[in-house]
Amino acid sequence: MPVQPDLFPEILPNHNGFLEPDSLHRIYWEESGNPDGIPVLFLHGGPGSGTSPLQRRFFDPAHYRIILFDQRGSGKSTPYASISDNTTPHLIADIEMLRKTLEIEKWLIFGGSWGSTLALAYGEAHPEACLGFVLRGIFLCRKSEIEWFLYGMRAIFPEAWREFSGRIPESERSDLLTAYHARLVDPDPSVHIPAARAWAHYEAACSNLLPNESLINSFESDAIALSLARIEAHYFLNDIFLPENSLLDNLYKIRHLPAVIVQGRYDGVCPIVTADELARAWPEAFYEIVPDAGHSAFEPGIARALIDAMEAFKDMPGITPSQTSRKKPAARKKQVRKKSAAK
Repeated sequence: MPVQPDLFPEILPNHNGFLEPDSLHRIYWEESGNPDGIPVLFLHGGPGSGTSPLQRRFFDPAHYRIILFDQRGSGKSTPYASISDNTTPHLIADIEMLRKTLEIEKWLIFGGSWGSTLALAYGEAHPEACLGFVLRGIFLCRKSEIEWFLYGMRAIFPEAWREFSGRIPESERSDLLTAYHARLVDPDPSVHIPAARAWAHYEAACSNLLPNESLINSFESDAIALSLARIEAHYFLNDIFLPENSLLDNLYKIRHLPAVIVQGRYDGVCPIVTADELARAWPEAFYEIVPDAGHSAFEPGIARALIDAMEAFKDMPGITPSQTSRKKPAARKKQVRKKSAAK
């Protein structure tokens, strides 16, 4: 995918390792940037997409202690594409284990798409561990949103939906989720690999305002397609293992914390109506609509807004590095403020 000029320069991790929360899973994590800086946790999307080096570059490495990890079954975590003991409560517990392993008292939580879902779920479970939130492409994983993903996106991307649905026999198309799930969990690679690539192609094809072949190719790769498709179908079929609307119902637990919500106006995967509903329920949050963007975090306007949000958090009262008083580097500033009536 094209690298946006707003992103910070490439960096390598200072440390990495694996958590072993049980006898099955090994969870990959890495840390980069300033080891004495403000800790920020990046939560990747999907679920199942895994992390990439490009995601380190939303954060000023001179100021932030940048922590990425691959959720269960994703990226470098093992076993790959596993859905055993893979639920939202398991992921929340993994995040807490990571925080304690890295001896972090509190951290900023940064997540987009499914990452925004998990950020809210984690924050509501452990508000005492959170400094604030940067959320993008809001997905609350409710039945209506899953139905939109499976059927509603054809209103905007009919060609992609025809290809996606056309891989399933007509007799099964009234329940695409069950049909795809059955194929994705089939142990035969000749069954689950084509299904995974079709699912991943569909999602990637709908993720940008303008077509992005490099994104589509990366999603269809063997490194991403199966984990993305199988784990997403697993979570969707099980209503993400949380009660319906629980994220909005429990929002009161984190409303006192600073937050930025960034949403592409023309997001076809996670339509703006969900972000609007979250912003109305969380009026203290700063809500920024990017007028010329779809879903991807790497669309120019969204990337700029996310970096601006992280720059703004540098000056938020009470959010300071715990072990350093060094002077902060010069950077663009945007005030994190309450959403005005004009927004």
